[in-house]
Amino acid sequence: MEQIFIDRFIVPQSAKAEFTERMQINRDFIKSQPGFITDDAYERTDADGNFICITIAVWASENALSNAKALVQAEYQKQGFNLPAMLERLNIKMDRGQYNRLDTNK
Repeated sequence: MEQIFIDRFIVPQSAKAEFTERMQINRDFIKSQPGFITDDAYERTDADGNFICITIAVWASENALSNAKALVQAEYQKQGFNLPAMLERLNIKMDRGQYNRLDTNK
């Protein structure tokens, strides 16, 4: 069963450039991983001027998503990148979840 991985980020405008650069690096990397199907990104600005970004990646299976998560972590280590540290330094809030497609045709 396909797995959908959704991230929602609340990013201060002052951190938007660094955040979007890092997001593109991550999106480019996952596209080459086995079991990747597609991804999308959506944006808006909230009433406080924050950049709100939602990314959605679709994976062929639970196993493909689990493997991709491990590969992403290994790539972060190779790059010397620490996601939690970046989020804290830039005051970015993240809500992350793994979803299944809802069958509304019942």
